[in-house]
Amino acid sequence: MTALSTLGLTELDIVQNPAIGAYLIWQFTLGYQEDGAEAAPIPLAFLVLPMLLHRQTFDEVASTRKASGLALFAAKFDKEREILMGIHGRAVQLRPLSLQSIGVAATSKLVRIDYDTAQLRGYPLDLLNAAKPRLPERLKGFAAAADKLGYWFSKLGLAQVASTLRVDF
Repeated sequence: MTALSTLGLTELDIVQNPAIGAYLIWQFTLGYQEDGAEAAPIPLAFLVLPMLLHRQTFDEVASTRKASGLALFAAKFDKEREILMGIHGRAVQLRPLSLQSIGVAATSKLVRIDYDTAQLRGYPLDLLNAAKPRLPERLKGFAAAADKLGYWFSKLGLAQVASTLRVDF
């Protein structure tokens, strides 16, 4: 019997947990605000986990340069359009996890939810008066990928992101 099974946790429970999701959504908001954008529309936060918790889309996000943008990322799936088309389905499946993750991020004061404008504002570490968290080695690429998604999404409108990724909000 392993330690995980004694806790009743599966590998899926470990990877898809709201604390990791909160961290990734926080990194996403910081990336979104990097070039002076005010705050990220909440619907865009629901795309972060479906894109980063899927191996093929994560690998393409990680291998696409930040300056290349979302359009070049999407173009990488020209021959495998079903992977890009799958983002919408995964977003629906992971909606509860995304919602829980946004809640954890908000209660941890990593982000602030503006209910009037339906936006998320991330707070940088210097405003949080906290040390940068030490991540396990296997998660280090995820933070950079979440930051990159935020940066890419900030350069496009909500409709353009939806059109490029073939998702419906």
